[in-house]
Amino acid sequence: MAMPGQAQATIERFWQIQDEGDYTKLVDLFAEDAVLEDPVWGTYNGRDAILKFMTTMVSEMGERKIHFTVDEICGDDHAVWARWTMHVPGGSRGGVGIYKVRDGQVTYYRDYMDPPVEENADA
Repeated sequence: MAMPGQAQATIERFWQIQDEGDYTKLVDLFAEDAVLEDPVWGTYNGRDAILKFMTTMVSEMGERKIHFTVDEICGDDHAVWARWTMHVPGGSRGGVGIYKVRDGQVTYYRDYMDPPVEENADA
């Protein structure tokens, strides 16, 4: 039986690792049969495909000078959502990640994003 808050604790750890910038370290948090759906980059089935995606993200996020901050995390033993902000030079974009967790591993992850917001944009 899962401990109370186990899923939320897993996703809090996810965001701690992501904040360090090496997304490949996130892969250990995914189940072998996990599914990751990204509205920009596509769908990845299984840990090996997710590792390839995360490897791409390390270089893409670095080259584009993109970083994320987590604004709020809420969940229970099985499902979690995290509200986050993606910061890019000259703007930002908010979003929400939806996560399903089983036995301390992410089995499903899907991001939803707001339209980009430009900093100092004229009204």
